[in-house]
Amino acid sequence: MTKYVYTFGGKTAEGKADMKNLLGGKGANLAEMCLLGLPVPAGLTITTECCTAYYDNNCQLPSGLMEEVWNGMKNVEKIMGMRYDDAENPLLVSCRSGARSSMPGMMDTVLNIGLSSKTIPGMLKKTGNPRFVYDSYRRLIMMYADVVMEKSEGIEPADGKGIRKQLDDMLDEYKAKKGYGSDTDLTADDLQFLAEEFKKKVKEVLGTEFPDDAKAQMEGGIKAVFKSWNGKKAISYRRIEGIPDDWGTAVNVQAMVFGNMGDNSATGVAFTRNPATGDNQFYGEWLINAQGEDVVAGIRTPNPLNDDTKNEQNKHMHSMQELMPDTYKELCDIRTILEKAYHDMLDIEFTIQDGKLYMLQCRVGKRTGVAALTMAMDMLKEGLIDESEVVMRISPAQLDELLHPILDASDEKKHEVIAKGLPAGPGGAVGVIALTSEKAKEYQAAGVKNILVREETNPEDVEGMRAADGILTARGGMTSHAALVARGWGKCCIVGCDAVKIEMEKTSVSTDQYGKKRVNVEEVGTVTINGKVFHEGDLLSLNGSKGWVYPRTPCSRN
Repeated sequence: MTKYVYTFGGKTAEGKADMKNLLGGKGANLAEMCLLGLPVPAGLTITTECCTAYYDNNCQLPSGLMEEVWNGMKNVEKIMGMRYDDAENPLLVSCRSGARSSMPGMMDTVLNIGLSSKTIPGMLKKTGNPRFVYDSYRRLIMMYADVVMEKSEGIEPADGKGIRKQLDDMLDEYKAKKGYGSDTDLTADDLQFLAEEFKKKVKEVLGTEFPDDAKAQMEGGIKAVFKSWNGKKAISYRRIEGIPDDWGTAVNVQAMVFGNMGDNSATGVAFTRNPATGDNQFYGEWLINAQGEDVVAGIRTPNPLNDDTKNEQNKHMHSMQELMPDTYKELCDIRTILEKAYHDMLDIEFTIQDGKLYMLQCRVGKRTGVAALTMAMDMLKEGLIDESEVVMRISPAQLDELLHPILDASDEKKHEVIAKGLPAGPGGAVGVIALTSEKAKEYQAAGVKNILVREETNPEDVEGMRAADGILTARGGMTSHAALVARGWGKCCIVGCDAVKIEMEKTSVSTDQYGKKRVNVEEVGTVTINGKVFHEGDLLSLNGSKGWVYPRTPCSRN
């Protein structure tokens, strides 16, 4: 029989870094980090070949796969000292995608798999932290309903209001009712109540009960990740990036570690060097009492990792270097180990659970053209790469990026900077405001330069982001979805600009020739930036290298 499952953990692994075609980039690098002796939660990788077999078999898992998975889970349980679907000492897992070429945010992930009425009492007794348990449970319900029960089943919600958006709205309404300013204000009782209300809403909207069975959750998560390979956003991204459709994705099932267990826990994303400038600085962001999705989704603007990551927008926030100096030093040592092993700049994800550091991912990091050139020359001097590798490190697209437009510095001085955000993508952009991805695509088709302005972007926005000449978001940090994707494309982008306030309405009313009212259903809105009101179609200018926003149009030059 074909071997579809490869295990890793406990400083051993069945795979290694050069097996990314079979194990996907994430699975191969998790295996390599284990072999390097780094603290990686144990898990298993289901191969890209299995994804191909799944589609060849009319979207059915190959015969015997789940038996192979459960056998692999015995190794995970032994290393982690916990058992999956156990009432006393339960192990929870995540299901994540991992193609051979990085596709940030384009495929689906489910966290906290394994929480059920059987395992929740054990988690409560084991942790003594009911707020953490019910926070993890409500997160599982939100992600599972969205990814497994709606998207993977091909359900297209009316008006784009999917189950995740409805549950997010319920969460926001509850926080407003209670007068809470943040998710962290929610108590254990609040979260337990919300979890039960979420399950009722899932049944009402999708017509199916949220599964209260850990084994059913695992199988559903694996299928959903395979299905997400052919999701709309993944197909769009592959077309843009030239990634073949027949590569498929691997699935990584990994023991959960928790950054949301309290103030001694955290999660973060970092780059071993600055991905925007190429400077040899450890560069990243982190959030206390959070899970990884909170950082990359831009839901909360994260804290700086260290002094080098501080800027005008976050200089008042505490860094990991300040609050957890010993853990930060351990992370710095890991940074050095990884660069020596990979001879490249890496994008890493980590979680701190009750003071203990775990590595969840590493991959070669996306970077701007300027950064690529700077890093290549620095690594040549450091002896990490040779001259022939320097040439290979700069792609034709990155060379072209060095010639992209910037705002005219002398003309910039004549105009008022009305807001400042994080400089996530290089160069300058001038265009009319587009408040939706659909509008950005309309403007591009008409030959009109445009700026996509959003609270934060998500993977469904990928085509609109590509169509826009620049991107501006109100929330998120340098490791958010908008920043990662824009930087990979060399597109002008400013994120975390909290002076930007967007108000959207679903309908507008107009009057016909007979004086009767008719309703046009469309999304319209306004953008308020430091008290100045702008409408869709108004001009903005962005200096993505500095993070500055202008209300008028400084000239751009090549």
